[in-house]
Amino acid sequence: MRTCITPQGDFLYCIHAPDYAVKNLRAGDLIESLGLCDGKEYLNRGNFPPADVAVGKADRVYEIPNAFPFKGTTFINSPWADATAKDPLRIGLPAQPATSFSQNIRAWLTEKEISSMDGLFDCLPESVLLALATTSTDPADLVALAKISCDFKEDTTGSPAGLLYSEEQPGRIRARIKNHPLFEAVANNPDLPDPYKQAMVLRPGAQGGSEIVGEWHDADHHVFEYLRRNSYIPWGHYAANMANDAVRYDIAKLSPADMTGLRHLYYQRTYVRLAAELGIEMADGGKSLSAGELESLRLEIRRRLDRSTQAPFFDCTLWGWNYGFDYAPSHYRLNASHQQIHQQFALLPAAVAAIRAGSRTEEFLPSYGCGDLLADCVRAYADKHNRSLFNDLITCIRNNRRLDGTKGEASLVVFADEQVMLFVPKAQTSQWELQLMALRPVGNILEADEAMRRSLDAAMHTAMQVLGRLGMRLANIIEYAKRFTDKSDQRLLYSFLPKLPESPGAFSELQLRWIMGHYPEDFALACRHRLP
Repeated sequence: MRTCITPQGDFLYCIHAPDYAVKNLRAGDLIESLGLCDGKEYLNRGNFPPADVAVGKADRVYEIPNAFPFKGTTFINSPWADATAKDPLRIGLPAQPATSFSQNIRAWLTEKEISSMDGLFDCLPESVLLALATTSTDPADLVALAKISCDFKEDTTGSPAGLLYSEEQPGRIRARIKNHPLFEAVANNPDLPDPYKQAMVLRPGAQGGSEIVGEWHDADHHVFEYLRRNSYIPWGHYAANMANDAVRYDIAKLSPADMTGLRHLYYQRTYVRLAAELGIEMADGGKSLSAGELESLRLEIRRRLDRSTQAPFFDCTLWGWNYGFDYAPSHYRLNASHQQIHQQFALLPAAVAAIRAGSRTEEFLPSYGCGDLLADCVRAYADKHNRSLFNDLITCIRNNRRLDGTKGEASLVVFADEQVMLFVPKAQTSQWELQLMALRPVGNILEADEAMRRSLDAAMHTAMQVLGRLGMRLANIIEYAKRFTDKSDQRLLYSFLPKLPESPGAFSELQLRWIMGHYPEDFALACRHRLP
């Protein structure tokens, strides 16, 4: 089993110290001038060695098997990481610079020309419009771009009161959007004035007819639960969206209460669906369950499942969060479908009827859930060592020593309480990956009591605030959940995977080879420095 976890409580990894020779098979030279260096001609002679090349004492590279083998292996280039280790708190991204097309143009237009400045936007190529729509911080720019992208209904003050719609076919009504990429890009810019956000994307119904089937409301914290009927996830999925009267385009504005609401809808929908399958009677709908009602329902579901001799149809959860929207001028849409904070969840069936050569068989295949990959690791580790993988992982984290063997910062833990631990994995699979793990043998939200749920929600909020303070603008967060019928000590695990501007992923990452430029201990220190 290829893992960095050991029963001895120390992480296991290796170091490459390359020292090799390369036979020169080139037939000729192509010596050319590259330009001038300090006034003298600069040639490319160094690219054409006359003989074999000896590579002595090349850069050390750390190779760290992931704790969970299915996640691949991390490689850390020592010169990059050593440079960061001298000042770990430099880890971070700069704030987005202020950008204004309108103000720049006004600086050189004459007073007579200023009156027709809005027409300049119509003259710009679409790639420039898209770039402005995603990067401008000037509301005047964004309003002009919004008006180019679609037709608005305006109130008596000239503010947007909605969009103009047309009935394309009987019963099929569409907004009159003139430029869909531009519409998406500008509507998801945090600096677009809120009345335009409301009209374009936030007001229920603006993005389509998905039914609102749940709601969480507490003072100015408001979350809607949308049903996605025809989903890419079989059996439909649900989305907990911050409501239109609670605009949360930036993680810094997401409060702990907001996170409670987003997650409450996940717990509630999961428990209610399972209760219906198990024949548990519930009061009429029309209201959200309280925390106490939620816990009572969870306990009753656990009792019914423990007594049942038949496995439930749904036996696993799926939960994920795409945070942050971007749209490249080349028409590549990046990350989430929209900037307003939302999370998605569903239930997975235990097994699905199998098809062979186009005909249904008597066979069944287990449905796919990424938590099953974790379950395989738990079983393999127990078979090899007769020990708990998660217990040993926790011990390794608590006993951690610096990867490079120096006496610098050693802790991987960002935050912990009695229920959960937020930490930097020894082998990160994104430049800034964090993981959140249950410290008790809780493998899914059906096993998570009220105290565990509170800790998970609070630590999740802390993780995102920390990453946001580092400058993270795009991230994917996934849950690795245990099957409801699994009796192992697999722990509930969340992986936070930021996307950095210069780490888009390439062939290395497709092979599960993750390239890092810092030591995990230094990233943990940078995160602790930015704790709320």
